[in-house]
Amino acid sequence: MRFSVNIPNFGDFADARNVATVAAAAERAGWDGLFVWDHVLHRRHQGRPFADPWMLLTAAALATSRIRLGALLTPVPRYRPQQLARQVATLDAVSGGRVVFAAGLGGPVEDEYRSFGDTAEPRLLAERLDEGLDLLARFWSGGPVDHRGTHYEVRDVTLLPATVQRPRPPVWIGGFWPRRAPMRRAARWDGAVPLFETALHGHAPDPAEVRELVAYVRTHRTTAPERPFEIVLGGATPTDAAGAKDVIGPLRDAGATWWDERQDQNGPDLDRLTPVLRRVEAGPPVL
Repeated sequence: MRFSVNIPNFGDFADARNVATVAAAAERAGWDGLFVWDHVLHRRHQGRPFADPWMLLTAAALATSRIRLGALLTPVPRYRPQQLARQVATLDAVSGGRVVFAAGLGGPVEDEYRSFGDTAEPRLLAERLDEGLDLLARFWSGGPVDHRGTHYEVRDVTLLPATVQRPRPPVWIGGFWPRRAPMRRAARWDGAVPLFETALHGHAPDPAEVRELVAYVRTHRTTAPERPFEIVLGGATPTDAAGAKDVIGPLRDAGATWWDERQDQNGPDLDRLTPVLRRVEAGPPVL
């Protein structure tokens, strides 16, 4: 099982130097990844400074040499696919091929989409997500792309350089369980990053729900089912080994392959450097 640190892209972490500090500390302490949020607007946290996640991740990449990096998660329908393809490929080059690309609709959709005059209709956003993901994979290949779809059109475009990772960076898909559609989408790619309607951000899910989710994804792994597939869960753990094992052990046994250490979304330490750095420096859980 691998372990990552999760931080928002606002508050103290709107400063790229703070993100670089956390990233370097995570690498020294033995963590396997650092993931940042991708929000333009989150009204619950309005009034705090926000930063572009790709700029933050670039700072993290330059401060590290080993850990995996990515946004958790990127709302693909909010971006132009060609712009997003360039940002991810650039980060993959800067990091030496350490990017994980986690994607979904994002949210809150009223904040992130309708506030800027865009649709917040889930069906249309899901269509843009699927079409955008397919385009991203083609752009990252470095080959010529011609595309005429429902939402996007590309005319004889080749974006170079291709991503360092071949044929592309790992793609993980997020969504709320027990909604089935996002997990069917995840089954077509390389991993699932589920949130749970019964567990708030920063709280570990029920192992029984995880087992149900893992079984559901496995039944829909019709494309290259032999390839590794990640199940990424998250929450807050105590620093003592016994307490952490009590939280994560049953989830690992249920099929989780990554544990993403997250602050309670409603807690006071969510976007504060000092308590997050203290937890990072204590090191990942030991199972």
